[in-house]
Amino acid sequence: MRRRPGIGGLQNAATARDQYRLLGENVAKIRTDLMKEQLATFRSQLEEFARKHKNDIRKNPAFRSQFHEMCAKVGVDPLASNKGFWAELLGIGDFYYELGVQIVDICLATRPHNGGLINLQELCNVLCQRRKSDRGGVSEDDCLRAISKLKAQGFVTVDEVERRLSWTSGRAIDALDTLLDEGLAMIDDGHRDGKRRYWFPCVSSISTSVADT
Repeated sequence: MRRRPGIGGLQNAATARDQYRLLGENVAKIRTDLMKEQLATFRSQLEEFARKHKNDIRKNPAFRSQFHEMCAKVGVDPLASNKGFWAELLGIGDFYYELGVQIVDICLATRPHNGGLINLQELCNVLCQRRKSDRGGVSEDDCLRAISKLKAQGFVTVDEVERRLSWTSGRAIDALDTLLDEGLAMIDDGHRDGKRRYWFPCVSSISTSVADT
């Protein structure tokens, strides 16, 4: 008959399991710390790369697209905010915001001909024609990122459009009122700051700046 393990054997087995568990936790922690250290190094190198090549990032669409891919690999989103390091260094957040407004304007202008639906390549061509040559080219990737940024925006104010696009108050109001007339926006009054919000119900908002209502 096979003998059952005694109390001492059970205690030894439990101790061994605890030791294996602690060893596994230590190995996992070492790997996690190493990955964090590597990511921090990559991000530091990415920042240095951006400083060195900021003009190419701003003006060269292909270079800009590759830069976004590099950022994604280390968990960096230069478009996440219009403030902070990336906004101050590159200003690409405002670039995509401006591009998004121009895309909306083109869709409205071509709506009688295509119902507001335009081929991505054609959209890029029209954008390149409208923008000044010293601003550099625009790629399909730029258009998609600009549209994505508009989705995250959710709403805008007249002051915001004036500041980001360097438009006069009259031009900003005319553009936003056109969106209202076309049924693409809704107005939201009654905020403490007295500023009217122009909401775009066709997109979802992740903005929390309306918490002051």
